[in-house]
Amino acid sequence: MALSAQGGTRTRTAKRPTPLKRVCIPIPPPGLRKNYKQFLEIFNYYLREGNKKCYNQFMNSDLKNNNWPLARVVAVSMGYGHQRTAYPLRVFTLDKKFINVNDYPDIPGKDRQIWESSRRFYEFISNFYNLPLIGKIGFSIFDYFQKIPQFYPKRDLSKPDFVLRRLYILIQKGWGKHLIEKLNNENKKIGKKLPLISTFFTPAFMAEVHRYQGEIFCVVCDSDVSRTWAPLMPSKSRIKYFAPTERVGERLNLYGVKKENIFFTGYPLPLENIGDEKMILLKEDLKNRIYNLDPDKKNFSKYQHLIEAELEEIPQKSNHLLTLMFAIGGAGAQKELAIEIVKSLKEKVLNKELKIFISVGVKPLVRQFIEKALWKLNLQKNYHIALIGGENLYDYFQNFNQALRKTDILWTKPSELSFYTALGLPIIMAPTIGSQEDFNREWLLKLGSAVPQENVKYTNQWLFDYLKDGFFAEAAMQGFIEGNKMGVLNIKKIIEICSG
Repeated sequence: MALSAQGGTRTRTAKRPTPLKRVCIPIPPPGLRKNYKQFLEIFNYYLREGNKKCYNQFMNSDLKNNNWPLARVVAVSMGYGHQRTAYPLRVFTLDKKFINVNDYPDIPGKDRQIWESSRRFYEFISNFYNLPLIGKIGFSIFDYFQKIPQFYPKRDLSKPDFVLRRLYILIQKGWGKHLIEKLNNENKKIGKKLPLISTFFTPAFMAEVHRYQGEIFCVVCDSDVSRTWAPLMPSKSRIKYFAPTERVGERLNLYGVKKENIFFTGYPLPLENIGDEKMILLKEDLKNRIYNLDPDKKNFSKYQHLIEAELEEIPQKSNHLLTLMFAIGGAGAQKELAIEIVKSLKEKVLNKELKIFISVGVKPLVRQFIEKALWKLNLQKNYHIALIGGENLYDYFQNFNQALRKTDILWTKPSELSFYTALGLPIIMAPTIGSQEDFNREWLLKLGSAVPQENVKYTNQWLFDYLKDGFFAEAAMQGFIEGNKMGVLNIKKIIEICSG
């Protein structure tokens, strides 16, 4: 069932909703400086009100009724990528939540230990990468084992690699069996063999080896994948894949996955940023974004036909100041880069020419690092610097998605956030970390909706040169037109067909 594009409205006398927790650290206007708590409540109220249509529509319509097929959604907490991918898919679950396979209630100690070792190594190697010389050498050794081979010439790539063989040895010894048995028992209680949707390959392999009683789906989170994403014996596997790009489908087929088990769905973007198939909410946000990215319409003629066909017209004034968001990854490896960007753009912020969102996630140490650095720059309470985070992942992803609606340019390493360009977001790409991000970078460049970052020290110059030249406005339209936005709804259709 498609989501309704019409949200509820709130009267002027209505009670303000509970403010979002730990969203930002703005500066209050003079009249409220003595009551900072009251100011934060008002600020967060308007932040939520800015997202009122999509929030009410999403929370009060299909999310709360039974029009979505039921499924189990599982992810893994190594960085934010796999969990961010799972977040929009929670509409398929009974409790509207996903399961982290490495951190669920009563997980056996042995299973937790294996997962925890993997997570710690992932975060260590991500931060180790930033060390001069030795960091890149050490990371290159690690990256070799997850490297994605060149696509051409097309050839048989079904032979499993060392990492995949080692993974299956652990699974065959019982890793993950407790979780699969737990899910099977829960299915028996409700009398349904619910399909399993995994945003990481390991839980999908566990489900197949330990005989999960239901369909098994695996959502790919990058524009290309290594051999590790395909099963040990792919031609005999019953795992079905949701591919975000056609190249992923072609690659999986080279790895030996049967064509009938590969579905090109697009990446599952958050519906609260889109609306229904008509994309009314997304288009309204894009209109305001285009105004900020080309306020004088100097480059309007270059994409006028797209504007008229897709957005009809641009408003006379945007509903927000030109806004840049920098996204720090789950390992926190880009936190220093965030501060370098702020240093360069400080004058623009003080002159109210630009607002900056810094996505800090849920880790207190990352938030504290940014807060301390902003304090040293005397920007700790500036209204035009906002930290986007949350007490938990659900709060963070909700706050992040809300902030995206008032974001004009997204600065991030080419992770799963690369697919968010389909929301009409031009992307500045931070340096890649890993083979999969190299391929994401190439995918974005071919799409025409992203540009690699220049010298960060001179961001205050080149960022506004790109803006003046109209690149960001064109990139926003390019991402919107070329990117696939209907991943969640496409996945819904396939689950309905496969599950009967």
